[in-house]
Amino acid sequence: IARGMPPKVVMAEMFGKVSGCSKGKGGSMHLFDKAHHFFGGHAIVGGQCPLAIGLAFAIAYLKEEKVVVCYLGDGALNQGAFHESMNLAAIWKLPIIFVCENNLYSMGTHIARGTSMANDLSKKAQAYDMRSARCDGLDVLAVYDCFKDQSDRVRAGEGPVFIDVRTYRYAGHSMSDPQKYRTKEEVAEYQDRDCIDRFVNYLTDQGLASQQQIDQINKSARDLAHEAVAFAIASPEPDTDEMYTDVYANPFPPFKKGNSPEMLDNP
Repeated sequence: IARGMPPKVVMAEMFGKVSGCSKGKGGSMHLFDKAHHFFGGHAIVGGQCPLAIGLAFAIAYLKEEKVVVCYLGDGALNQGAFHESMNLAAIWKLPIIFVCENNLYSMGTHIARGTSMANDLSKKAQAYDMRSARCDGLDVLAVYDCFKDQSDRVRAGEGPVFIDVRTYRYAGHSMSDPQKYRTKEEVAEYQDRDCIDRFVNYLTDQGLASQQQIDQINKSARDLAHEAVAFAIASPEPDTDEMYTDVYANPFPPFKKGNSPEMLDNP
């Protein structure tokens, strides 16, 4: 949605409908929208990192003024793919921002129990001679300032950066998560620091918006969500023939003896 994908298309994909961004075949973990430069969610923890490196390499190769933003959770920091990607990004000085959405618990284990440098994950970048930064993910303005500065530096050719964004999730990792790894008091403490409430308070305190305007924004958002659900419910299921489409991209024709794949026509 932040990249411009219509909410109704996102919701339809969640419902597995053909009007979804991945024709209903991706679901919540595989949203994808090339037109809006959103290259998908990935079910494999850390699996997005090498793909992000490929996108960043393409930008550098084509000499474009773009930046890849690769989001990962704190649980992905111990995956080999993450470290391989950080290494390549540093060696090739690629235009990429690694964003660790650090909610402290991955799925259900406190970060201090499973990850080194838990107090300051930004130090992970030091192993690759990469620039790093930290910001409070519960402060909208702090996040904006941090990312504006770092994205400008990446575009200026200063190379990749790793950002440790300290945030929190109020609900469990899934519907079946009993959340025995933390207390209700801790959750309540973070809810008191809710990023949206803090930003709303800032806007009203500074006279930048009235409560009436905030209420109207909330109503518009709720209406948009209801419209998205209605669109998803009304959308058709994918046809069974869709099982055989989008499996391979531009497949080669049958290989012929004596010809290398590069010599064959690629429809």
